[in-house]
Amino acid sequence: MMTSLARLKNCMRRAQDGAELTIGFLGGSITQGSLATKPENCYAYIIFSWWKQAFPNTVFHYVNAGIGGTTSHFGAARIQTDVLMYQPDVVIVDFSVNDDANVFFQETYEGVIRTLLAWNSNPAVLLLNNVYYDTGKTAQDFHNEVGDWYQIPHVSIKDTLYKSMNAGMYTREELTPDGLHPNDKGHALVAAELITFLENVKAHMYEGIEETLASNPLPDPLTANAYEHANCLTIREIAPQLIGFRADTQEKTGHLDFFKNGWIGQKAGDKIVFKVTCSCIAVQYRRTIKRPSLCAAVVLDGDSKHAVILDGSFDEDWGDCLALEPVLHHGEYKEHRIEITITDTFKNVQATPFYILSLIVA
Repeated sequence: MMTSLARLKNCMRRAQDGAELTIGFLGGSITQGSLATKPENCYAYIIFSWWKQAFPNTVFHYVNAGIGGTTSHFGAARIQTDVLMYQPDVVIVDFSVNDDANVFFQETYEGVIRTLLAWNSNPAVLLLNNVYYDTGKTAQDFHNEVGDWYQIPHVSIKDTLYKSMNAGMYTREELTPDGLHPNDKGHALVAAELITFLENVKAHMYEGIEETLASNPLPDPLTANAYEHANCLTIREIAPQLIGFRADTQEKTGHLDFFKNGWIGQKAGDKIVFKVTCSCIAVQYRRTIKRPSLCAAVVLDGDSKHAVILDGSFDEDWGDCLALEPVLHHGEYKEHRIEITITDTFKNVQATPFYILSLIVA
């Protein structure tokens, strides 16, 4: 495998010369900092701090676009508003424990990577692969195929920290209370693996011929690549027909303030109808721990025999979930009609309303 360090070395040279840089992170709950006792103990902030310490004459800016429970499918649709709008110079990406290890998520992941590499700030991209500490589960093999295709460096926690744990250097409980999310020590050790890599690159940052985008255009995609230009259609981008559903007028305060400015269905029969031109469609909705919650049926282009049921109840207890349900993948590129109808009637029980956040289309 050939890995290109040109973009990363270029950022380090610019930092050494005092250029102002933005360091971004895109991923799920581990990137967001779940189970760290304070934001500064998250691996992402520790890496940001390394850049400041390694290049003390430079001003750095920190962008953490981690959202718990989300995959690269959503990442491909939100990357511009959550990361790229800040014109990042370096972006570390990790969806390895939220994506399933399959070709669908390999394709959505490639959408993230190609969008990053083609962005006009020419960010250096580094892939991080976290792991389930109880099982060793990770999507890293599918993700690293994408990374290798684009010669992007990657750091594997399965091949380093997880391996050390299995060799007896650490117990699982020292690293994570739930088998997935690192505690403060776990975050520090994840960061240490990234820092080892970064220190090695820094030690050789003036070696080698500096490559340019002009001499290294993006190769043809590895996958069918339908998600490179994915879009998130929210209340600001689309005005569906509301038949019982209502628009939520509460404004969001940031990218982690999820359940506002969506569409709410409160009783059986409430309906919302979207019309979009695309070939891939997914519905993003809330699954809540405030059970029971109303459910909904999604009918695509009038095909009620193959309706997709969206269950608004979440059977875990860590919090409400941003669920994303594909209803069309590599379909015909045309205008599609998506009709979502509340199906449940709970007699003598106050059910939580059904909440739609967006359509993800590509």
